[in-house]
Amino acid sequence: MRSVVYTTPGASTVLELVERDRPEPGPGEVRVRVVVSGVNPTDWKARAGGTYGDALPFPEITPNQDGAGVVDALGEGVTGLAVGDRVWLYMAAASRPTGTAQEYTVVPAARAVPLPDTTSFDVGASLGVPAMTAHRALTTHEDGPDRLTPGALSGRTVLVAGGAGAVGHAAIQLARWAGATVITTISSDAKAALATAAGAHHTVNYRSEDAAARIREIAPDGVHIVVEVSIPQNAGLVADVLANHGVVSIYANNGGDDATIPIRPNMSINARYQFLLLYTIGDDALAAAAEDVTAALHDGVLPVGEAAGLPLVRFALEDTAAAHDAVEGDAVGKVLIDVSAG
Repeated sequence: MRSVVYTTPGASTVLELVERDRPEPGPGEVRVRVVVSGVNPTDWKARAGGTYGDALPFPEITPNQDGAGVVDALGEGVTGLAVGDRVWLYMAAASRPTGTAQEYTVVPAARAVPLPDTTSFDVGASLGVPAMTAHRALTTHEDGPDRLTPGALSGRTVLVAGGAGAVGHAAIQLARWAGATVITTISSDAKAALATAAGAHHTVNYRSEDAAARIREIAPDGVHIVVEVSIPQNAGLVADVLANHGVVSIYANNGGDDATIPIRPNMSINARYQFLLLYTIGDDALAAAAEDVTAALHDGVLPVGEAAGLPLVRFALEDTAAAHDAVEGDAVGKVLIDVSAG
């Protein structure tokens, strides 16, 4: 099989296309023929040394956490999946050497989730990190819900910072599916159009408007959940618009690792700041996210493509380095790698 690997951390130039034997699934594992691989910021950051530093835990690593494909072989003891099943993958390379930038990959069976027949492999490869992170961000309020279903967020207002990104896109879609009123901040008319296509009820241009005043105009009592990508840049705005007992779900460090948070405004409303990272949220939260995201797929939620607010940027497997560079360069949309025929 063709596989993209790296044996030392560094720039995208460390990625190499090689021929490898097909891996065999062990007990509790499945082998999947990868059709599409999804690329996220976590993938290039891990490759660059942000996860492992200078000492890789495996002799070589195939990057990319997310993907979609077809179950090709089952390890001993696997139930609930069969050879030929269409699946979406998450955390394929988490503490493992077998990411999705290769024609066949082996993952724990729990990380291969049945993909509805009506859902494309492109959508499947776009879930994983973005959709599961968005799910967690939307389920951290002290009054719940801890699961997403239609109506679960009825009466709540959700503010999504950076609604044109992959996590923001999924958060808009899932929040709207769950019945919330969705506001998103954007930086241009083009990104406003994408967020609106994703399902946002309101867009606020933080560069040309008084964002806090506009959000308060839409939500006089404040917003209940903030899905936050850059708390260093947005701490003041968040404190101005958060509702009493509101939660700020922080899933990224855009803008830097240090933030100054105004104490008195947050104290006065009993604000909660919830940091989250998919890889350490625990198996129960991962399983809940996988189930709820799949339920949303059955309802036709989470489409991708420009018409759905998330343009697709495609690369061939041999151009995986360029795909990583595109994500590192903040390409607008979802970067996908075509690995094999569907």
